[in-house]
Amino acid sequence: MKTEQQYFEEAISLQEYMDKMESHKDNSQLIYDQFHVPQDDEFITLLKEKAPHILAITEDWCGDAMLNNSILRRVAEAADIEVRVVYRDQNLELMDRYLTNGGRSIPVYLLMSPDGHVISRWGPRAPKLQEYILELRNDLPASDDPTFTDKRTAFIEKVTAEYISTPEYWLWVYEDIRREFTAELQKQS
Repeated sequence: MKTEQQYFEEAISLQEYMDKMESHKDNSQLIYDQFHVPQDDEFITLLKEKAPHILAITEDWCGDAMLNNSILRRVAEAADIEVRVVYRDQNLELMDRYLTNGGRSIPVYLLMSPDGHVISRWGPRAPKLQEYILELRNDLPASDDPTFTDKRTAFIEKVTAEYISTPEYWLWVYEDIRREFTAELQKQS
């Protein structure tokens, strides 16, 4: 069984992943171009000091990945840390170690110490965004309803449009990654 560090060593960079995207590439680039890490953030200083690396488990068809990966890339660039990516569907053994409520929800970010131990995980969605998405999902009919497919498509289109046009959502993602990773990094000696 491969370790997370072995997956990291075999993975591609986040930039290479974004360059190769087939789905959501333009939307992901748009978020990346418009999001900027808040100035003078202690989180970035902490990342620079602790020098972790991050393994992302993701797929480019995922709307949450479209949003979150763009934010994470900006964080990594600001802190000069390395983020590498593995594709979920090609790495189910790894993915199955990090299920969310029993599901293979992505993206998942594994914050790793310089020596390769997982010290924290984040994903797939910031809590405020999760709450909002769950509210929207309440309006969807049951999956056996004849209108389900059309309404689900409209739901996905609405969420995607909001993800690329709502800077508040970007900050929710940033702040939650910041909160989770800061708490764990501060525990490291």
